Amino acid sequence: MKITQERGVPGIDVPDARGRTGLDRAGRDLTGNPDVVIRDVELLATAWHVLRRTTYDYRRRDGSWSREQRETYDRGDGACVLLYDPQRRTVLLTRQFRYPVYVNGHPDGMFVEAAAGLLDGDDPAAAIRREASEELGVEVGELEPVFAVWMSPGSVTERVHCFAAPYSAASRVGDGGGLAEDGEDIEVVELGFDEALARIATGEIADAKTIMLLQWAALRGPLTST
Repeated sequence: MKITQERGVPGIDVPDARGRTGLDRAGRDLTGNPDVVIRDVELLATAWHVLRRTTYDYRRRDGSWSREQRETYDRGDGACVLLYDPQRRTVLLTRQFRYPVYVNGHPDGMFVEAAAGLLDGDDPAAAIRREASEELGVEVGELEPVFAVWMSPGSVTERVHCFAAPYSAASRVGDGGGLAEDGEDIEVVELGFDEALARIATGEIADAKTIMLLQWAALRGPLTST
């Protein structure tokens, strides 16, 4: 008699490449909305991030129920920071190659944006201090929480915690540039605040979180025009 040994599914009942199991459990215990009943969660892909397909019943406004399916991309939560010099009215940003925008119409994929990164198990403040040091070479002091937002709520679970913080010549303690071992090659870009706002209009700054933080700084933040 031939005995077939059953193998587990990576990410479900045996560890995946990142040591994770139970990835198909996400959402099954949600009870906050009585009009949503989770029926099934399928794990479609697990490499660095996780792609799931969830089936749920949804009670519509007219009282009828419909069965829906949604795919969600889970890359963890992130944080970003707008660094500003209030005396010189400048901001410190990054410029790096972003393949997803390049493949979707950006002229060269060289994207200007605020320093940002995934939390990777840290709290948002600790994570953005780490990213500012790695990407911009800045030792961040006092952080001001601005808002936490979902950038693509139709498919991506990520919530981005956005901060602002002052910088000066004294706080620039390194060269920045990112981590080469992570494939990063980041240019530090210092712009006058008014020039940064103008680049939104020209499309030279097209990153959503960066636009939101720059506009916050203009309307309610430390660089509000007087």
